[in-house]
Amino acid sequence: MLTGDSFSSNCFGIELGKFQVETVQEISGLTLEQDVVETRQVSPTGELVVRKQPGARRTGEITITRGMDKSTAFTDWIKATMVNADLDSARQNITISLKDARKNTVRRIHLTNAWASRWEGPALGAADSKSATEQVTITYEDIRVE
Repeated sequence: MLTGDSFSSNCFGIELGKFQVETVQEISGLTLEQDVVETRQVSPTGELVVRKQPGARRTGEITITRGMDKSTAFTDWIKATMVNADLDSARQNITISLKDARKNTVRRIHLTNAWASRWEGPALGAADSKSATEQVTITYEDIRVE
């Protein structure tokens, strides 16, 4: 890859715990945020002094859009949280791998203690000919980019 070339955003993989998630169409909402703490003080000369400093890191959510297929591992993980209310066993570490044109992993994004907090099924219509997709919102406690 030449210097200055960007990675393509359509080449990625996602691992949930011990298995690779298939047929993922989109991952959105990858953000790393931090609170901003603002302190206002008055100097000895009476001037207002405003200082900003980093606060606590925020947790986040991502949304995964994928085709509805016969794969059960990802669906079973969603059910563990949404249906069985078994959050202790449902918490998983997720790794999103960004790949270059040769399918080599060039960057990893790790989400710690992730669990499914929302599921949205496909829009169904008698006249539609598009594929059925589902969206799953994943809540996580920490994000690390390497």
